[in-house]
Amino acid sequence: MTGGDLRVVIADDHPVVRDGLSALLVSVPSVVVAGVAGTGREAVHAAVTLRPDVLVMDIQMPELNGVAAAAEIARVAPGVAVLMLTMFDDDDSVFAAMRAGARGYVLKGAQQDEIVRAIHSVAAGEAIFGPGIARRVLGLVSAPPPAGVPFEALTSREREVLDLIAAGVRNAEIARQMSVAPKTVANHISAIFNKLQVADRSQAIVLARDAGLGRAGPVG
Repeated sequence: MTGGDLRVVIADDHPVVRDGLSALLVSVPSVVVAGVAGTGREAVHAAVTLRPDVLVMDIQMPELNGVAAAAEIARVAPGVAVLMLTMFDDDDSVFAAMRAGARGYVLKGAQQDEIVRAIHSVAAGEAIFGPGIARRVLGLVSAPPPAGVPFEALTSREREVLDLIAAGVRNAEIARQMSVAPKTVANHISAIFNKLQVADRSQAIVLARDAGLGRAGPVG
């Protein structure tokens, strides 16, 4: 971060969250909201065109999820510090964000001063995690990785989706089996395609089956 005001872009698909966080940051001295984004692709575009010091982003984003967007931002705009501000506190999401290059991970239930402090910290080049997240991250980092897991870049949920795709299961049935919304399945698939560098479902199925996934066969 250079001298002057701290420039922040807010990326969240919920207008209420964007507006609330914008109102919070406007009241903070030396912080300027440089722009907002409603999708993962808009977040990447804002990082490139607006060059903020910090981009605050949710994990659950349309078009390109927050983890995939963070990875793309790390590639095309490495000077932008990404801070995840999300409701997801599961270990897979935390580690996926870290691997993608996010410098911080704070839950939406955090106090306002904690969010502001996290923004300043990642802008200064520090890595920051909410208290509960930090304790789990330390424990997870010290644990040995599971051996022989295919597609290590994927979260366990994404790997589960890929396994079902390789077994010939359609999106609606995947959503029913996993008890999630079809939109969530679509976001997972978008992230899988991005991480595996494939263009479509058929290419993903070939890779997955070569790695031994999809052997259960379609359900029903």
